[in-house]
Formats: sequence, C-alpha cells, structure tokens
Amino acid sequence: MTPEQLITFATVAEHGNISHAALALHLSQPAVSGQLKLLQEEFGEPLYQRAGRGVRLTAAGEQLLGHAKRLRDTFVQAKALKDALRGLERGTLRIGASTTPASYLLPYLIADFRQRYPQVLVTTINGNTADIVASLGSLDIAPIEGPPGPDLPVGTGVTPWHDDEIVAIVPSQHPLAAVEHGQTLQALGAYPLVLRESGSGVRQLVERAFARSGVAMRVGLEIAGVEGVKEAVRAGMGIGFVSSMSMRHEDTALRRLRVAPEALTRRFSILMPHADTPSRVAARFLELCTAPACEPGQGVGPSNQ
Repeated sequence: MTPEQLITFATVAEHGNISHAALALHLSQPAVSGQLKLLQEEFGEPLYQRAGRGVRLTAAGEQLLGHAKRLRDTFVQAKALKDALRGLERGTLRIGASTTPASYLLPYLIADFRQRYPQVLVTTINGNTADIVASLGSLDIAPIEGPPGPDLPVGTGVTPWHDDEIVAIVPSQHPLAAVEHGQTLQALGAYPLVLRESGSGVRQLVERAFARSGVAMRVGLEIAGVEGVKEAVRAGMGIGFVSSMSMRHEDTALRRLRVAPEALTRRFSILMPHADTPSRVAARFLELCTAPACEPGQGVGPSNQ
C-alpha cells in the first residue's frame, strides 16, 4: 500500500467515477484502475463495486476513505507549501469553474495570467456549481456562480466576486418579446420553461424566485449548459433563463427580458481550498481576478485587454 494508491482511492471515491478521477489526477484510466487493483489486493477484499458507469464503495471502502482523505489533504497542503516557496518560474494552476464564469470570464483572465506568467501550466475543468464544489480537493482555485452551499471542505476561503443578472430569453417573434420594460414571473410562468440541469446556479436562483412569488413553474424541458438552453429557446421549446453575460454577442434571433419588478441577481464567488497556505500561482490568480479592472461593473472581455 502506497500514499499514491490512497490518494487515488480518495479521488475516485470523491468523483464516483474512475474516468473522471483520472482526469482530475492527470493520469490515464488504466493507471488509476491499476492502483485501485493493487490497493484492493493489499486489503484482500473488495473496496468498491461497479455501479452503472461509476463505482460505489463497500463497507470496507467506506472505512478506508477517512484515512485516505486525511492523507490526501496533508499531501495537498505540503505541495501548496512547496509551491509557495518555489515561486512562479514554474508550476501548475488547476482551475475549476462553474458554467457561466468558465465561459464568459475565465478565458480573458487566463489569457492575461499567461501573459504575465508564461511558464505556469494552467489546467481547467468546468461543470455546474455542485460539480465544482465536489471537486475542490483536486483544485487550486474555483470561480463559481451562486452560493457555494454548506459542504465546503474545511479551510476553504470564499471571496465574493462579480454580480450577475439572470434574464429570461425568448425568440424574437414571441408574444412577450415586444415588452421592453421587463416581465413579471406571473407572465413568464404562463409559458413552458426551459431550465438548466439540477445543480446549476441559474436554476437554483430561478426556482427560489418562483417559489417566493407563489407562481407555479411549467417545466417544458431540462437541458444541460447555457448554449443548450439557447438552442432549445430558438427551437420554440419555451422561455429560458441565462446569465446576461451569455447574451453579449447574441444575434437578433433571441430577445432578453428583464424580470420585473425585482431583477434576478446573484453573486459569483471565488473558492480557494486550503486558503491559509495557497500556492503562489493561486494567490496571484486571485489577485488578478479581484483587481479593480475586473471588479463588478468594469467588465471583463476583449475591450479590456
């Protein structure tokens, strides 16, 4: 039994899927499977079982998981200390971001960071907010949309970031498209809605708004991703909800509608695991994200480069 095998085991348990864990560990899937096989042989009984496309821990695996997580966390902290002492001549920055910041803010920030620190390797993963929070153990920094929830790993720092408005979108010929001053949830709820997948920050915000207003939601379609929502709205499947950022370069086929009388807004946050001992690359990236030029209202995009 080796530390590498235990770290791999903890990562597989966290993701519930060997291929996803391999991506997070920057290993091949056969390498991860091989480490799990050796660890299981060392214990002499199954530590996990196949469950559909993923894996499920056995009782023995659950007992081992606590030890494996503590070892992995200690290793990550030791690596962060080493990186902090080495400086920025080399290194790796592992960024996870939920869908909206990953698509509309992160590309410009990474381009700026790479100009400043060209020797640093930047790797990224993206998903909905719940996915990114679940992956914090293998990340250095993570911009997310919406509240991070109560299940953050101990020691995770949370930095408030950009404000973002959620708008309704309809085809340009939709009956509601002619109203420029906004639409109430009552008016929007009279039509089928196209919603993001469960775990999406946008969906959580929209669901809470409808619940507060007492308006029933007619869900016409649930689909993953911002662009999926846009395409479904173009196809006439219903009214969608997206970040206003995602409409910056949209053509005239879709119209955005502000929600009235109170706009739907949420705040992006930046999560930093092991905030007490961040790597220098993660600390510099956080400084870049929170610099005045990137503050809410200033915008991030090609015009700012």
